[in-house]
Amino acid sequence: MVTHTRTNQSKGEFHGRRSYAPRPHGHGASHRPAHHMRPVAEHKPAPHPKGEEPVRFIALGGLDEIGRNMMLLEYKDEIVIIDVGLQFPEVDTPGVDCIIPNVAYLEKKRKNIKAIVITHGHYDHIGALPYVLEKLGNPPIYTTILSKEVIMKRQDDFPNSPTPRFQLVKGGETHQLGRYFSATFFDVAHNIPDGFGIIFRTPVGNIVHPGEFKFDYNADGTPRGMDTWERVGAEGINTLMLDSTGAETPGFALSERVVEEELRKLIAAASGRVLVGTFASLIDRLGEIVKIAEDLGRKVAISGLSMKTNLQIAQNLGYLHFKKDTLIPLEELHKHKDEKILILCTGAQGEPKGSFMRIANGEHKHIKLKAGDTVILSSSIVPGNEKSVQTLRDNMARQGALIYHNKMLSIHSSGHAPQEELKAVMRMVKPKNFIPIHGYYFMRWRNAKHAQEVLGISPNQAIVTDNGHVLEIYSDGIRQSSERVPVDYVMVDGLGVGDVGEVVLRDRITLSQEGMVVIITTIGKSDGRVIKNPDIISRGFIYLKEHQGLLDEIRKRIRGIIGRIPNKENLDSDYLKTLIRDQIGLFLFNKTKRRPMVLPVIIEI
Repeated sequence: MVTHTRTNQSKGEFHGRRSYAPRPHGHGASHRPAHHMRPVAEHKPAPHPKGEEPVRFIALGGLDEIGRNMMLLEYKDEIVIIDVGLQFPEVDTPGVDCIIPNVAYLEKKRKNIKAIVITHGHYDHIGALPYVLEKLGNPPIYTTILSKEVIMKRQDDFPNSPTPRFQLVKGGETHQLGRYFSATFFDVAHNIPDGFGIIFRTPVGNIVHPGEFKFDYNADGTPRGMDTWERVGAEGINTLMLDSTGAETPGFALSERVVEEELRKLIAAASGRVLVGTFASLIDRLGEIVKIAEDLGRKVAISGLSMKTNLQIAQNLGYLHFKKDTLIPLEELHKHKDEKILILCTGAQGEPKGSFMRIANGEHKHIKLKAGDTVILSSSIVPGNEKSVQTLRDNMARQGALIYHNKMLSIHSSGHAPQEELKAVMRMVKPKNFIPIHGYYFMRWRNAKHAQEVLGISPNQAIVTDNGHVLEIYSDGIRQSSERVPVDYVMVDGLGVGDVGEVVLRDRITLSQEGMVVIITTIGKSDGRVIKNPDIISRGFIYLKEHQGLLDEIRKRIRGIIGRIPNKENLDSDYLKTLIRDQIGLFLFNKTKRRPMVLPVIIEI
């Protein structure tokens, strides 16, 4: 049995501080590449000319979407997993709670898994753990204390999931993960504390995964922690993976010091209550907002369980320190003057059940919007949420609230490095090879172009791969294998995991876009004769009272369908349902150019 040991380096070193479910075609068809639609058999890769065994890099998620981050490094009979995240539902996954990685490739190799490394505590990096931990054999999880506590708090909702086994790490430490892998951790700045990057020391050289990061800046605008990246580069790096989320964004990140100062000005100028909406995971900013409120003599109430939980965890671990009487329950808001109140809220993306939307709609139990309230949206809009956020702003503005968002003032900074910071890291790390990760294809393509320009490397040294593709990393280069592994979406819907597949999604999309028609036909069991006029029910297709002629034509055609069937005495009801579904469906399309779901019901009496 391989033991997992820790080797401490000199103090301060490296501190910087489903089922198979392809998507439906036609309406709501996926934008995803075709290779996601078909599982491809594994094969033995061609040998390297020098006979060297490669380290295999495979992403099970995170390369064709924002979220579902999970990738692995494999050498001979050892596997190290990096992050196990979830993805929130898309437009073409109606009714789904979340989407998790397909771990079928790992299930059959669970004995080879030596470690899971969790880079930070965001749900798109930890959220799938309760669903897949048992399938992976419950290997040790290497992460920091904050990420551990966030993971364990989430485990409360999954009593049947195995209890995770943790190995806590800190920046500057090196941990042995097996015979072939060891990992040196280094701190990075993100928008949640305790994020880190990793130098994986492997038989083919050092491979760097920096987690998600941005530069942290002093008050004068100079970046901090650059020595960390320089020390990483001094190690001699074979391959650098780099987050591509900000690869399209020019320039440098907005300093959190600037964001804090802008927030302070807005809160100080407010004459009434202040409501601040942001992501529950932005623990650092939440802490700064509470400190600003303290300085300005305001009490702070929190509306949103996830936000309250994250702040409590950070307080318990000593990352945040507040005065004893700063935080108050929502139930006590009425005990304080409006100008002495600040409320932190979830739901800045306009989520229907989020605190902000309930407040805007007058449905919140403790908070009723007042004219003169100051509303601050300290977050960017996640793509796809534009309409819901606009509705949120409109509803609040109609009630007299003063609304500020990040397009008006510098009150939000992304946690992802933009172009110039990505380029700076490339220059300091100086890798031989480059793999852009995290983001849609164009983001990763743009990041690869940056690497070619900055590092002077060829396209063969900066490969834009996709989920499920196998990259082979050698000591003298990288190459794309033709091998594929399953990476199809695994849907979580209520208590079901992986039981929502192609047919269910297609039906949901059809119902939402085209509606349904239920046709109830009563026939004689002995002679197959239609006993009464078929009953027709429409939902989301047509309003029946205004289309009597169409209903009469449907009934006439059903009688004709049944009348043309020979040997009606031995009528097969399933066969009859198929005839009605196909022929009435075609008739309705010819009449309306719409394809409602046709549900025949046969009653034999």
